[in-house]
Amino acid sequence: MKAVITKSYKESIYLKEAFFKQNTQLVIQCAELIADTFKAGNKLLICGNGGSAADAQHLSAEFVNRFMIERPPLPAVALSTDTSIITSIGNDYAFEQIFSKQVKAIGKEGDVLLAISTSGDSNNVILAVKVARDMGIKTIGLTGKGGGRMAKIVDILLNADSDVTARIQEVHITAGHIICELVDHILFQGMSKD
Repeated sequence: MKAVITKSYKESIYLKEAFFKQNTQLVIQCAELIADTFKAGNKLLICGNGGSAADAQHLSAEFVNRFMIERPPLPAVALSTDTSIITSIGNDYAFEQIFSKQVKAIGKEGDVLLAISTSGDSNNVILAVKVARDMGIKTIGLTGKGGGRMAKIVDILLNADSDVTARIQEVHITAGHIICELVDHILFQGMSKD
C-alpha cells in the first residue's frame, strides 16, 4: 500500500510541475479572460461529465460563494447540476445536447465557457464548445490525453499531458483553484496582469 501511495503522489506532483512549466502563461490568460468577463457583467459557464462535472460544480461554487478572500459573489454556472434539465434533454433529444441546449438558453456573447474533458473527446462537451463559439462565447478547454478533438476548437487549451484520468483531474482542480485565486486578485486586490 505504501508503494501505491508513493507512486500516486509522485506521479501527481510530476504532472503538475510539467503542466505549470508549460502552461503558466495560458493559466494567466484564462484568469484575465474570466476576470474581464466578470468586469463586463457577463458570466462563466462550466461543463463536464463525471469527475469533470464535479469539478465544474466545485469551481462554480468557488466563484459564486468565495474562494480565499471575502468578496462579492461572481456569476458562474455549472451546467451539470440541474437533473431535471439534463434528464429532459437526454430523454427528449440526446445526451449529446445536455450542455449545448443550456448554452443556447442562458449563454450570451461575452460569456466564457470552461469545458472540462479528460479525453478532450466527450461529444456533449464538444457540442457545447461549438455552440458557444457560434454565439460569440469564448471557450477554455481543460483536457488531458493530448487534448482530443477539443484541442482544435477552443480559444485557450490547458492540457494535462497524461493518459491517467485521476492524475489529469488532479491537475485540473489545481489549475482551477489557481485561476480562482488569480481572478480574485485581479478584480479585488489590484494585482497587475504581469
